[in-house]
Amino acid sequence: MHTDHNIKKQALADAWATLHAHANSGEALRKDAYRLAFADPEFLMRNETRGVRLQLEMAKPDLTQQALGIDHTIVVFGSARFKDQATADALQQGAQASGDVAAQAIAERLQRNARYYEAARSFAYTVAQYSQAQAPDNRLFICTGGGPGIMEAANRGASEAGAPTVGLNIALPHEQSANPYVSPELNFKFHYFALRKMHFMMRAKALLAFPGGFGTLDELFEVITLVQCKKAKAVPIVLFGTDYWKRLINLDVLLEEGTISAEDVELITYVDTPEDAWNAIKRFYNLT
Repeated sequence: MHTDHNIKKQALADAWATLHAHANSGEALRKDAYRLAFADPEFLMRNETRGVRLQLEMAKPDLTQQALGIDHTIVVFGSARFKDQATADALQQGAQASGDVAAQAIAERLQRNARYYEAARSFAYTVAQYSQAQAPDNRLFICTGGGPGIMEAANRGASEAGAPTVGLNIALPHEQSANPYVSPELNFKFHYFALRKMHFMMRAKALLAFPGGFGTLDELFEVITLVQCKKAKAVPIVLFGTDYWKRLINLDVLLEEGTISAEDVELITYVDTPEDAWNAIKRFYNLT
């Protein structure tokens, strides 16, 4: 009789399978001191084991990306509400036909902002094409929050170029789901925003922020603060859409009031085309 002595065999997974089998038999889940601790969901969800959950959210995406050779990423942020050009055009046509003035205003805005979706898609396609010609250790992978809008656009562009693409999704009350262009093996879901943002930075070699709302601003200023305070390595911080960002954030006021230094302003680069965004990153690292 053959005995499997493969050192890599994950025999401990049997504990989890046993728990599922118990549940599938129709027996109610009840407290059981005899359960293995790591196969006891009630225990893992206690307030006292929050530290364990934080560690697991840290380790799982990290180990998976290590195994798949995802060492360097370009993180793309932006609004989850923007649509691709074809969808925006169709929505505008429908709104015009309806005669609904409010719907027309929304559709016109979506059509105007569809250029950002297409720019993110084009940028990611360019990065993916470049990286596929590089040695594995030098490849850059597109990483997003995994949701719709600009995130979808960037994952889509990289996917259309045939490259793996990372999504760091977040569990929300309205249940945001991953966009279909994230590689399934790199599609991660987080409970803790803090751990998710840490993973954005762990492998980031550049940040490209498109116009967005509170979430985009939160992620953007997290990166700026970490780099400013030397808690993270310097990376290109590129803002796409000069008019949008300069209307939204007046860095001159911060500089005039002495709340930031002149060198802090230099942390940010403004661009208006996918080519300029990619060139800014290439210049920073002397890529050819």
